[in-house]
Amino acid sequence: MRWRAATRGGRTLPDFLVLSAGRCGSTSLHASLCAHPQVLPPAHKEVHFFDRNYLKGIEFYRRLFPLEVHRRMQARRVGDPVLSGEATTYYLLHPAVPGRAYAAIPDAKLVAILRDPIDRAYSHYQLSVRYGFEDLAFEEALDAEPERLAGAEERLLADPAFDHEAHRVNSYVARGMYLDQLLRWERLYGPDRLLFVRSEDYFAEPERILRRVTDFLGLRPHPGPLPAPRNVASYDTMKPETRGRLRAVFAEPNRRLEEHLGRELHWQ
Repeated sequence: MRWRAATRGGRTLPDFLVLSAGRCGSTSLHASLCAHPQVLPPAHKEVHFFDRNYLKGIEFYRRLFPLEVHRRMQARRVGDPVLSGEATTYYLLHPAVPGRAYAAIPDAKLVAILRDPIDRAYSHYQLSVRYGFEDLAFEEALDAEPERLAGAEERLLADPAFDHEAHRVNSYVARGMYLDQLLRWERLYGPDRLLFVRSEDYFAEPERILRRVTDFLGLRPHPGPLPAPRNVASYDTMKPETRGRLRAVFAEPNRRLEEHLGRELHWQ
């Protein structure tokens, strides 16, 4: 990492961001993009610059990306422009991130991959349990969420040094309110710079959906083969009454999102 820091002045900034709510497939999509010959990967996924490391400055961020000379060499090798990008799932929920990102990389393109918010919430909960961030039953965690997250957005907007753990790891319902989060990005970047991908479509037809993504980014079709899906997990089925509860919570937000996108999402 010292070498990266020493060479940060000669490094590129990202051309695209993969936005997600967590447990939506961003790891798999980002891995597929990074396996494309026209894409050079960052040092690692989930770089957390615009959310948790913003005060370290843009040069800290730059050191995580490829050297410009490597980009030019790869472009000559493949005969086409070469891009880089990153995927940090907390960027979508954190209210200050869109403005910070736009100030640093205003020409970036955005790819948002999102999943049925009910299934996403339950998968997120299981991950929080696995990593020791949650000790309540799922239904109790849903009851506790409003109090856990109270005042978090205001503090995050007011104080760049502030970190709210519950907002990051216990935001099971909040992360599924997709439209308001997407609009924060669209207001700055414009709707033409944001591509929406339904997670279920990506995993059902990865080649077809990835072609949409590569077309949007100005890349040739992915030559394949694609990496295997990442972070696949299994756990007990959600209780039917809990699913019904969440169906009622997300019904109107999902309807508004469908109206905004001009398409049916078939989430329930």
